[in-house]
Amino acid sequence: MAIKAKSGLDRFTIGSILVVTIIALSGCSSTPEIPKQPDAPTDGGIVNKVGNDLDKSDGRVAAAVTVARENADKPTVVKAETGVALSYLPKPSDGDVAFARQRAASSDSAAYKDAEDAGRQLLAKINDDWANMEAQQKEAARVSALKDAKIKELEAKILEVESEARKNLYTLAAIGLMVIGGLAMAFGRYMAGAGLLATGLFIGAVPFLFGTVWFIPSVGGMVIIGIVVAYVHFFRKPNVPPCPNTIE
Repeated sequence: MAIKAKSGLDRFTIGSILVVTIIALSGCSSTPEIPKQPDAPTDGGIVNKVGNDLDKSDGRVAAAVTVARENADKPTVVKAETGVALSYLPKPSDGDVAFARQRAASSDSAAYKDAEDAGRQLLAKINDDWANMEAQQKEAARVSALKDAKIKELEAKILEVESEARKNLYTLAAIGLMVIGGLAMAFGRYMAGAGLLATGLFIGAVPFLFGTVWFIPSVGGMVIIGIVVAYVHFFRKPNVPPCPNTIE
């Protein structure tokens, strides 16, 4: 009966070590990274590129028209320069062409002045809208940077909470093993109790060893201790002294 109790306690000891060790080591999982936010909506590079291309196009149109006006007495030059200007512009609508032809046919100076004023007002509005768009783009980039910083801050807090929870898990597991080890030693199972105490110490140290150069050697040491404990309890034959011969 005593032998069966001893065998049961040995199996319980080894099982406790394996179960608690597996549970504790399962906490070493990594947190998936949050994908990086796309830069397209807030990147000022594309806005600057389009703005520079538009400025270049507008400048060349204005230069060609200016030269055409300077050479108004040279129809060939006027036609060539206005052709260059038109190459930078989209095709006008039929309504706009009809309105311009009507203005030219009337030769009304007031109509031309009104058209010039409307053009200047439209250009001023376009410039204001462009400046507003650039300001909104910069603000969007600033807010996006703040959001990215907030995400990194939250990630750091999550990792900190997970680390604390993992340490608490290891601590509870270590306390449980050491309590079981103390009970085993109290019942005379000194080798099993020592193994449980050593395992408890290792489990409690895992949060501080994980990620360092000492983690793998520590695991190897615990494997060796487990093998030794298993050998002592399951394979070593007890040294029982022979019974003395009695003469009646």
